[in-house]
Amino acid sequence: MSVDNERDRLLRQLGEIQRDLGRLFAQNRPSSPLFDSNLTMRQLKVVTLLSFQDSASGQELAHHLGVGLGTVTGIVDRLVGHGLVTRREDPHDRRIRRVELSPAGLALTEQIADAGLANFRCLLQLLDTPTLHDLSTVMGKIQAAAHTLTTEKITQT
Repeated sequence: MSVDNERDRLLRQLGEIQRDLGRLFAQNRPSSPLFDSNLTMRQLKVVTLLSFQDSASGQELAHHLGVGLGTVTGIVDRLVGHGLVTRREDPHDRRIRRVELSPAGLALTEQIADAGLANFRCLLQLLDTPTLHDLSTVMGKIQAAAHTLTTEKITQT
């Protein structure tokens, strides 16, 4: 088998394992803040986007979601109603309104992340110490590759 075919086979196999793990975690969550929330997918996307930055303008959110500003306004209105985001004036341009997570929105994103991490930690508890060492090394390499990928995407835009 050629190196390229072996690499493609391994990439497919790893993708299948990742998909299977995602399904197992989704099935075995009796209660999850993600699944317990009443947010629409677009509302959840806005909350998630805001969890990675201090704030965003409506234009920025519209760009990330691939929708019009009017659609974003409705989404943000509902998130304000849920108490998950707030609006404030941009200090550099009073015509622009910035949207940011409220304390409740920040708590929700932390609960979602913590729930996923708790499942991952339960899984890791089943592994022996040498396997955990190996996994730590591999995850460090994956993290470095992700940083490289992110840096390349930022450079291209």
